[in-house]
Amino acid sequence: MILIEHLVKTFRRVRALDSIDLSIGPSERVALVGSNGAGKTTLIRCLLGEYVCDGTVRIDGFDPRRQRAAALARIGFVPQLPPPLRMPVSQLVGFSAALCGVEPRRIVAVAGQLGLDVEAVRARQFVSLSGGMKQKLLIAIALGRDARVLVLDEPAASLDPEARRIFFDLLAQRLDETTMILSSHRLAEVSALVNRVVEMDMGRVALDDKVAGDIAPDIRLPCRIVLGRFEPAFVKALDGWEFAADAEQRIWHGEIAGPDRLRFLGIMSRYTGLVISFSLGDDPQ
Repeated sequence: MILIEHLVKTFRRVRALDSIDLSIGPSERVALVGSNGAGKTTLIRCLLGEYVCDGTVRIDGFDPRRQRAAALARIGFVPQLPPPLRMPVSQLVGFSAALCGVEPRRIVAVAGQLGLDVEAVRARQFVSLSGGMKQKLLIAIALGRDARVLVLDEPAASLDPEARRIFFDLLAQRLDETTMILSSHRLAEVSALVNRVVEMDMGRVALDDKVAGDIAPDIRLPCRIVLGRFEPAFVKALDGWEFAADAEQRIWHGEIAGPDRLRFLGIMSRYTGLVISFSLGDDPQ
């Protein structure tokens, strides 16, 4: 469904993406995690064909730069930051519906589920809406169509708690029919939706972990972590996980319960620059 090979993106002399290789199949749901500046948004923009880059990017076989219309027809996208569109809401809904080949009422219905009354703001400029309103409308445009791929860059960042809950419920209804990439700083929030975690650090894939959905509650996964140096913040983060360390507190051993796997990976994602070697289960990460 999504194929990325040897992807490189450089801004001046800074290599933002460094030889990325990813293959994401139908119905895979990927949590794309990493700190700010790790390359997540740059990767998404290359995927959408917004950047000229080296390497191969394909969406269902289509090149998003050279076959932009065909590739984007398969993608529902929610950006991290809403674009500054100076367009009335009604016009934006109509334009988006026509572009996607759906009835505007489908977009309006999803917006209503999220708590946005499109009719009440139809004459307002999109740019004048509050951050939460903008995000609800962008989500409605992405989910109000039959997209085979959903690319969501921190999609719930501006949502109120109730809209956030409804949004994730709507995503859960598409688990069997849609390939998803969810960029998020909150791995715990999306853990129930995803079956794979891709962590980025300094423009590279630092971890690519397929999450089994049938891990029994009593399964214990052996874990070994090797640090480049002692770090008090890391020691504090492991507090409560019952890990043991060597005298220099650089080599750590412990066990993680199967159901806690994603939560633990979320903690590890904060320390990718510190970790030299990491293994969970039988395979090194």
